[in-house]
Amino acid sequence: MPIVSPLPDNPLIDGRQSERALMVRRGVQRLLQQMNAHVLPELSLATGRRADLVALAHSGEIWIIEIKSSVEDFRSDHKWPDYRLHCDRFFFATHPDVPEAIFPRECGFILSDGYGAEIMREAPEHKLAAATRKAMMLRFARAGAARLLAAELAGVAVPVLDGESE
Repeated sequence: MPIVSPLPDNPLIDGRQSERALMVRRGVQRLLQQMNAHVLPELSLATGRRADLVALAHSGEIWIIEIKSSVEDFRSDHKWPDYRLHCDRFFFATHPDVPEAIFPRECGFILSDGYGAEIMREAPEHKLAAATRKAMMLRFARAGAARLLAAELAGVAVPVLDGESE
């Protein structure tokens, strides 16, 4: 099946993401796919904030990955601590031109070149409360189902995967 290129009116690429941020995102998505995780970009949270990437790991953990495309992007962001309330593990992801040293040690760190990525520092675990986990799982499932339906109604070929990871 051919890969569908992002369309200019793709709501997951709304112009707020730089080309560099989208490159980092692609590499991280490929890494998470290799790890048998399911990923949704640009997922709205209960607080109204939007996480760059939310992953449902094979273990059932919920990860949030915040993409930073430059030192300035990181320094101007003061909202990232809020994301920790919605995940079991929190990571920053960037590319090789951004120094790892600027990112807090209490967060995970992923390095991406667009073709792939590597977890350079594991994120500490901070388990979600049961009610928050349920709310995030519902948000993840509903957003994924809505996006799948929108793609199908738009005529985008979406493969049905046999043997979904359990």
